[in-house]
Amino acid sequence: MSRNHQSRAKSFLLASIVLPLAMLATYDYLSAQRGPSDRSGPPAEALKACAKKQENDSCSFRTRRGERSGTCFSPPDQDELVCQPASHARRGHAFRQPPTRRHTVTQSNGAALLVPATEQPIALSIVTDDKAQKWRVLRSNGIARHLTGKFPNAGNPHRISVQQHSYRVPAAPQLTGGIRNALGQVFGVAVNGVVFDPGANEFYQGDRSSGWQYEPLRNALNMGLDTNHAHVQPQGAYHYHGLPTLLLDRLNVSAQAHSPLIGWAADGFPIYALYGDPENIGSVIEMTSGYRVKKGSRPSGNGNPGGTYDGTFTRDYDYVQGAGNLDVCNGRFVRTPDFPDGTYAYFLTRDWPVIPRCFKGTPGPDFVRRSRQR
Repeated sequence: MSRNHQSRAKSFLLASIVLPLAMLATYDYLSAQRGPSDRSGPPAEALKACAKKQENDSCSFRTRRGERSGTCFSPPDQDELVCQPASHARRGHAFRQPPTRRHTVTQSNGAALLVPATEQPIALSIVTDDKAQKWRVLRSNGIARHLTGKFPNAGNPHRISVQQHSYRVPAAPQLTGGIRNALGQVFGVAVNGVVFDPGANEFYQGDRSSGWQYEPLRNALNMGLDTNHAHVQPQGAYHYHGLPTLLLDRLNVSAQAHSPLIGWAADGFPIYALYGDPENIGSVIEMTSGYRVKKGSRPSGNGNPGGTYDGTFTRDYDYVQGAGNLDVCNGRFVRTPDFPDGTYAYFLTRDWPVIPRCFKGTPGPDFVRRSRQR
């Protein structure tokens, strides 16, 4: 064999070894702990590593080839912080993001189709509620003490996993005199440690700036909600979009008595469900939303969906003063068994928004949005 041919053969052999090794390292990083539906996005462990951190904080996570250390960063088209290993940052690599879903559906014909809750919890539910100076600290592993739907499913490709939730809410909440929009962040935490997170990261034509956000409680899009009106985020967090049916059953919520405490809102005020009485602890009425579907047609063109207002989008609803007995944030001042002298409180309602979409107080510092779910 000529010297020239020998040189070419050595180069080919070297490439055949180095290239697969490089590909293997990249695959290992991108595929660590990743579910079947997440092949085009960051691995679940990289998401969890930054779940309670700020951008540019140091982070680390484990892959099949060892520990990876890096920095939390915010990829384009994703609201969730991701741990990017330093080696990838140096090479200019970043996580590949899934394409923005460009939905064009403009009408729905009823409530969301729900997946039966048939699955046992994957672990024991762990919840603590402690007061530390000015904070009430809510910690949990995010596992509900009730049956859930089967995940992944056709509408939600993620698998429930144990979380490390830790949220501070004000121990002595105060009304600010104003209203703070809750869309885009967790609203609160249920007594079983599962979060209330009513919004969906789905927008008309994939354009978040349009404001035409799809409502998960309608059936315009299949989001895989189970009979607890809940599903799973990419990092494995099970969360409620509507009435937590089996939680309410466990707590014996009924029309014969004032609702027990259901959870705590991010601003520290209590959350109840369906039944109470603003004036008399001993009597019970249903607490009702003042929101109604707008009449007429939506604007069309310039990124607007057109079509008839029917509840497909969150913008299809408007608050009508006096239409219900709750305010614009689905709350009011009430006397409850937990607060006999009275408190401002939020209520989960039978009709939209079900879970409130705004705050009357100031949310705790741990409720800054770190993840959006489908």
